[in-house]
Amino acid sequence: MNFQPLGDRVLLKVQEVETKTASGIIIPDNASQEKPTVAEVVAIGSEVKEVAVGDTIIYTKFARSATVTIDTIEYLVMETSEILGKFEETK
Repeated sequence: MNFQPLGDRVLLKVQEVETKTASGIIIPDNASQEKPTVAEVVAIGSEVKEVAVGDTIIYTKFARSATVTIDTIEYLVMETSEILGKFEETK
């Protein structure tokens, strides 16, 4: 991939919404159409300090972002101010 976000922006790969619960209950399409808010950081700009490539983050539901398609995969580009936090690995 040849995309480098500028400044304090990050490139995110949005994680798919689960359509089945852990117990096997299938979630109807209309219930799972909520906009996903969890993503993996794929690339970061030179001014980004809070997150790193590979981190799983959560962002605001109505985040200002741009959708870009790279190698037939859709990504989001957004400023780090739209990121609420990141998930830490538990040991």
